[in-house]
Amino acid sequence: MRSFDPSKIRTYSLKDRPSKVRIDEIASPHRKGGSFRDFFSSLPDILAARDLKDVAAAIVQARKDGRPVMLGMGAHPIKVGLTPVIIDLMERGTITSLSLNGAGIIHDFELAFVGRTSEDVDKEILSGAFGMAEETGSMINSAVRDGNVKGLSIGEAVGRLIQGGEFPYKSKSLLAAGSRLGIPVTVHVAIGTDIIHMHPSFDARATGEAAGRDFKKFCSLVAELEGGVYINLGSAVLLPEIFLKAVTLCRNLGHTLKHFTTVNMDFIQHYRPNTNVVRRPTHGGGKGYALTGHHEIMLPLLAAAINELSS
Repeated sequence: MRSFDPSKIRTYSLKDRPSKVRIDEIASPHRKGGSFRDFFSSLPDILAARDLKDVAAAIVQARKDGRPVMLGMGAHPIKVGLTPVIIDLMERGTITSLSLNGAGIIHDFELAFVGRTSEDVDKEILSGAFGMAEETGSMINSAVRDGNVKGLSIGEAVGRLIQGGEFPYKSKSLLAAGSRLGIPVTVHVAIGTDIIHMHPSFDARATGEAAGRDFKKFCSLVAELEGGVYINLGSAVLLPEIFLKAVTLCRNLGHTLKHFTTVNMDFIQHYRPNTNVVRRPTHGGGKGYALTGHHEIMLPLLAAAINELSS
């Protein structure tokens, strides 16, 4: 057996070795009384902090270039109180379109109508009362049905209902903001997934037709995404699937979709958003990011960074 001689081990100078972390990338402590810009700049330029900075910069650059910033989202960001932050981004011209799932219009409607939302499902399901709020079902379903007759999408119909109706808290409504500002709001539903589908006022044909208009409108928005940004906020299945199909259709029809940025923001990273938003659509030349964290912290942080970088 040959003897092992540690004295013959080869080494090299640390000064010659490539390294992943540099002194100019590390954090600086926040100082009392400092501005948000100071705080944001003090974050390390490493891993997720670098990604957050890159995403904010990509959004600001897209708007400077006149390119769109699309926000697709589930209902949870509404339920954790983020509508004022999103509306502010819409009013500033940062967010150029908004896409919701079916639950999104329900919670948006309820907040605008009575100033509260999100029932105790564990309790209400025992008696069969879960999802049976009369106004939520009848008013939204009526708006979709009547709007469909006029050739409106779900987003347009419910947005007009809230913006034009007696809703004490409409200033906190995403749908009303879209209607007021002329910003496209599309709504994407799967029949049977939303509580309003359980109500006797539900019209499946009208809902399907109106949702079809929303999908076509969404595709027309994605067709203009070159150089822009698409953000998926808290939708684990529906919006990522809608986005992937829209990208496919747009490319099939000859639209240029090569260099754009996608972002998935959620407190758990799921397969579909990471595959259908972050990786697959940007494979040919774009850039995808996954930002992990609670919506009620991460989105205000990103929004503040955008506002600071835009000024």
